[in-house]
Amino acid sequence: MRISIAKRLCGLIAIFAFFGIATASANSLITTSPISGSTVSTPPTSVTVTTQLPLLADGNELMVTDPAGVRVDDGTLTISDANATIGLKPLVDSGIYKVSYVLYSEGAAPLEGSFTFNFSAPSVITQTDPSPTPVDSQKSASSSWGTNVFIIFMLIVAVFVMLGLVLYARKLFRDR
Repeated sequence: MRISIAKRLCGLIAIFAFFGIATASANSLITTSPISGSTVSTPPTSVTVTTQLPLLADGNELMVTDPAGVRVDDGTLTISDANATIGLKPLVDSGIYKVSYVLYSEGAAPLEGSFTFNFSAPSVITQTDPSPTPVDSQKSASSSWGTNVFIIFMLIVAVFVMLGLVLYARKLFRDR
């Protein structure tokens, strides 16, 4: 009778452990454009924040302020999968620009934070055509890959620990 109770208890613990691990998730920042902490001499026309998880369409906030603390974004926030992009008014003042964000994804806590970039205004401002910059997808994939390998390793270790505990419990109750 006691052995069946121990088996049931171990089974329930295993089920809760596996289902509990699957539901946990957190969103994180992958890349920014302009790159956080960088110095740009060409005024950007927009700021893009890329996250690990897809973003919800509503409720997100992205704000850009100039060195004096005045908003320089034009308020046009666009959400596309895991990217949040906001347009900028023409930048003319050199200095540190601050980007603040609050981004929401389903099933995760809000991702809040800020970063800065330095704009070094040229002596003569010229209008340029915006051209897309290629994003190195290997960088974002490698950080996610390492996390996945670690989680799989920890699950395998947990299974072996659980099997060891079950065998120990069987031996303990068999000897009585």
